Amino acid sequence: MPDVILVTGGRGLVGNAIRHVLDTEPPNTRYGRRDGETWVFVGSRDADLRDAAATKALFEKYKPTHVVHLAALVGGLFMNMKYKLSMLRDNIHINDNVLHTSYTTGVQKLVSCLSTCVFPDGITPPLREDKIHLGPPHDSNFGYAHAKRLVDIANRAYKEEFGCNFTAAIPTNIYGPHDNYDLEDSHVIPGLIHKCYLAKKNNTPFVVAGSGKPLRQFVFSRDLAKMFIWQLREYNDVEPIIFSVGEDDDVSIRYVAEQIVKAFDFKGETKFDTSKSDGQYRKPASNEKLLRLVRETSKDNEQFKFTPFEQGLKESVDWFIANYDQARVGKRA
Repeated sequence: MPDVILVTGGRGLVGNAIRHVLDTEPPNTRYGRRDGETWVFVGSRDADLRDAAATKALFEKYKPTHVVHLAALVGGLFMNMKYKLSMLRDNIHINDNVLHTSYTTGVQKLVSCLSTCVFPDGITPPLREDKIHLGPPHDSNFGYAHAKRLVDIANRAYKEEFGCNFTAAIPTNIYGPHDNYDLEDSHVIPGLIHKCYLAKKNNTPFVVAGSGKPLRQFVFSRDLAKMFIWQLREYNDVEPIIFSVGEDDDVSIRYVAEQIVKAFDFKGETKFDTSKSDGQYRKPASNEKLLRLVRETSKDNEQFKFTPFEQGLKESVDWFIANYDQARVGKRA
């Protein structure tokens, strides 16, 4: 019987990246499609995972042996600040339904997606996997952060009580093709890409929320996809793993804006709206564990190679321009 790998949230940023990697890497390699595997990518139109009965029906339809759980109610800083209760409740329901249905249907392996917002506010840097529960998260996103933290707690409880092989990844800021480019509710890079696109189209200033000073680690979605494929196939510990570029590879929001301007060849004015919140200034995360384990589990001491930020951002902008009519942009200006 083949392995059936169900990817929830499979039509979003990371789900599309996983599909891309599987289809472009050579077959039967570390990251390519393998004989004996069937991958199923589902989205919100297939089932409302907040509903237990709908989740059960989805699992009964596809009978997955493995699950990559990416589905979530997600948004950028301002959405997290505005809808704290919705982010908490919807994500708790989604995660509980997916994890419990995975247990009741005998799923062999489950990998969930967390976020670095699960880490405590003010924790001594760098962020490491053993620091998740040392204090409360930043107030700006505590609803979403606590819902995601509970996945790690549930994974450990399912393992201790039932022996389930459940684990999680903790990506830093993700960017790439197929993102959510809504001007109000998106993350920083897709939001800025959409704003610059409209500024060039309408000959208006490109306005960046905040001072541009905060530093962030950005990981290209297709690099992240390889990490998820590796984790699903080769990692069997309940302890989560940070998926990120190195802690010294963070860049400022100002630099991100400059690279977006360059990618669009935008000749207009760029403004920074300092009346808007910056959020946390810096929260560097260590990828030491990830790089060590990827190397140790390879056949030839293979090092993981990240896509240079400028290259990944240019690919992301080019994809957005080519696919604007189909992209998730919210209300079209």
